[in-house]
Amino acid sequence: MTSTFQLEVLDLRHFSARQLRPLLEQESRLWSERLRWDYRSSADLLLQYLDARVLPGFVALDRGRVCGYIFCVHEGSKAVIGDVFAVADASSQPTVDVENTLLTHLLEMLQNSPNVSRIEAQLLLHGEGLHKRPFLQNGFRIYPRLFMECEVGAGAADASGGDGAAARDQADALVQTAPGVELRKWSPEDFTAAGELIQQCYLGHLDSRINNQYRSVAGSLRFLHNIVRFPGCGVFDAETSLVLHDASSGGLIGLLLCSRVRQDVAHITQICVAQNYRRRKLGKLLVQECLGLLKERGFSALTLTVTAANRDAVALYESFGFKVAHRFDAMVWDPEEA
Repeated sequence: MTSTFQLEVLDLRHFSARQLRPLLEQESRLWSERLRWDYRSSADLLLQYLDARVLPGFVALDRGRVCGYIFCVHEGSKAVIGDVFAVADASSQPTVDVENTLLTHLLEMLQNSPNVSRIEAQLLLHGEGLHKRPFLQNGFRIYPRLFMECEVGAGAADASGGDGAAARDQADALVQTAPGVELRKWSPEDFTAAGELIQQCYLGHLDSRINNQYRSVAGSLRFLHNIVRFPGCGVFDAETSLVLHDASSGGLIGLLLCSRVRQDVAHITQICVAQNYRRRKLGKLLVQECLGLLKERGFSALTLTVTAANRDAVALYESFGFKVAHRFDAMVWDPEEA
């Protein structure tokens, strides 16, 4: 099978980890440069799946040389595009053309698969609008998203309280303004209640259109499982992951989950507050406490992603000194929601 650009495109399952490793090493360097993210653990996990020959996807070859790949995973009737990446030398097509060719092949396969009724993709590494053409041509909705980062240390002193102790003092002060609320670190016993809370918090929320796992407790628990037990979003860090409880009922009313994506960089993978407890500065409390803990442990930066249209959340993060470092897209195809 050949594409418009005369690339040879073959089934990913024909290739071993050894053949894809150089490409993933180049991609890992780009994750580090662009997003301050150590992608090597994710790449190692992907290489294990490649050797198991279980991932659907394609590889692009330029005169026999591997120059790009794409893969997806299936969750019931939903397919999630996990990644697309290509490299080019002086005689190759531009990488965006190679990646769009791979995307076109994968979208054609998925949209003609009788067991696939929904497709999601969030191409975090790739800039906003870079790959919109194949998605728009195939009926996808596109949601712009932001990758934001905050320096943890002197650069964030004005926004989050200077050193770790000062930031923690501010968090303690916020606790005093929220009577009946208890703040503590994440515990494995919070897992089930956290899944229920996430589902409740995202009822009718824009992000539930982007990720339909948020629409059910079972889906939210799968989302949590992937964050806590797999390195796709970094290595889960229980020491800086936080929960809020109602002191009288004991119910979970808020949480912030944090992972380590580089030795000195953390990433907020989830933050939410129960609807009945909003407008009480509890989101601010969670971020403030997280920053204080990170400062005490010597982290240099904290990052997160947020949907650009979620203006309240963006404003909250900006109040702590977060800045937009990168813009990317989330894409969804679901004929039942068209």
